[in-house]
Amino acid sequence: MTSDSPITMFGADWCRDCRRTKAQLDALGIPYTYVDLVADPAAADVAREISGRTNIPVVVYPDATHHVEPSNADVEEKLRELALI
Repeated sequence: MTSDSPITMFGADWCRDCRRTKAQLDALGIPYTYVDLVADPAAADVAREISGRTNIPVVVYPDATHHVEPSNADVEEKLRELALI
């Protein structure tokens, strides 16, 4: 799962929180790698290993921290902390 994108998001299109977080990252122009758990069910194990939970989305940041089901405010705060916005 290598990419030039500093952020990786694990999610699924049926997940409302996933769609919201994707829309936020897109609106902010933040590059990210999207891992579709429907297209790649094995990636759900990776997301669970990262988060310790089965909830999505899981957003992994370049400093190796992550959020699970973050609010828009959580994502924005983290992006500001990392000077990405």
